[in-house]
Amino acid sequence: MFPRLTTLAKLFAADYWIVLDDVQFARRDYQHRARLAGLCDPARQQWLTIPTHLPSGRPTLIRDAVIDGPALARHRTAGMLRQHYGASPHWPALAQALDPVLGSFTTGRTAAVAEASTRVLLNLLGWQGQILSSSSLAARPGRSVRLADLAAVTGARTYLCGTGGMSYLDPAPFAARNIAVAPFRPPTTGIWSSGYRLSALWALATLGPQTVAARLQALAIRP
Repeated sequence: MFPRLTTLAKLFAADYWIVLDDVQFARRDYQHRARLAGLCDPARQQWLTIPTHLPSGRPTLIRDAVIDGPALARHRTAGMLRQHYGASPHWPALAQALDPVLGSFTTGRTAAVAEASTRVLLNLLGWQGQILSSSSLAARPGRSVRLADLAAVTGARTYLCGTGGMSYLDPAPFAARNIAVAPFRPPTTGIWSSGYRLSALWALATLGPQTVAARLQALAIRP
């Protein structure tokens, strides 16, 4: 939910974002929460969490997770966002862009809010890619094999992999499909120093969508 800056940058650099909506929901992960930072004091941080119920217990898939009290969760989310970023000169544009996210709480689905929160930020930055759902695509089981199959469906020649994924990803299934695995390594200074932890909302509220888009564009075209 409200992806970290590094995650948003990786998606921005890609032509396709495949939403993994049919994998197991992970509690205490970024699927249903985001770390917000104070506008003038990024060291002052607070978790924004969507209370989530898993109808099937631990095996519940992301798409089946439901919001525990959607109306209250929506109200709390709106309040926390305004509290942290309402003083930003860029808040009017951000608030307007975030309206569909607040509207998605009516679905009662955590995954709908998480996807909407990422989709609106990509739209705000002018991303021209396409979004697909893994549940609608054919792929074999197995972590790396499945990712390779999903990438192949799009006709991809390169799979962008975060630093965490590089530690476990098996490149063999990708090589079998003539797909290169490229590590995505954003900078570690400036706004990127906290990009692995903080939601991208802090950078957007601090610098504005146009400046952040320029930073992401420059990163996306690096050799």
